[in-house]
Amino acid sequence: MFKQSYTPEQAFQKAKQYCAYQERCHSEVREKLYGYGLHRKEVDEILSKLIEENYLNEERYARQFAGGRFRIKRWGRVKIKYELKKRGVSEYCIKKALASIEGIDYMQTLQKLADSKMRMLKSEPNKLIRNRKIQMYLMQRGFEAEIVRQLIRGE
Repeated sequence: MFKQSYTPEQAFQKAKQYCAYQERCHSEVREKLYGYGLHRKEVDEILSKLIEENYLNEERYARQFAGGRFRIKRWGRVKIKYELKKRGVSEYCIKKALASIEGIDYMQTLQKLADSKMRMLKSEPNKLIRNRKIQMYLMQRGFEAEIVRQLIRGE
């Protein structure tokens, strides 16, 4: 399929619209710009201009990503961290984003997920198997193993 080729100025305008629509990470924008047929030097210049004009902000992106994934998809910190790393977000921004998740909300969400899974597994007669399934479910959602174990033990 033929891809549209843009001048650096046209690409900059399109990238501004792309970033204004929703928060983006650097790697998403970089990929988009390469898709416009630009070369590395042009892509780097446009990224710099987007950062200068505050269209692109990695910390803001990380906070929004973490908050959204936690509130909407009910992901734990481990999964959020993994996904942010996969998108090339810096360790500093990841720490800031994870710190923005309130501890009380985090524990309430964990408890709600555990309770709903417990209701689903109430027909399981073996308590050890039921607890193990709940533990695995919560860890797959990205919650820390130690917090999950404490919750299941009832501490």
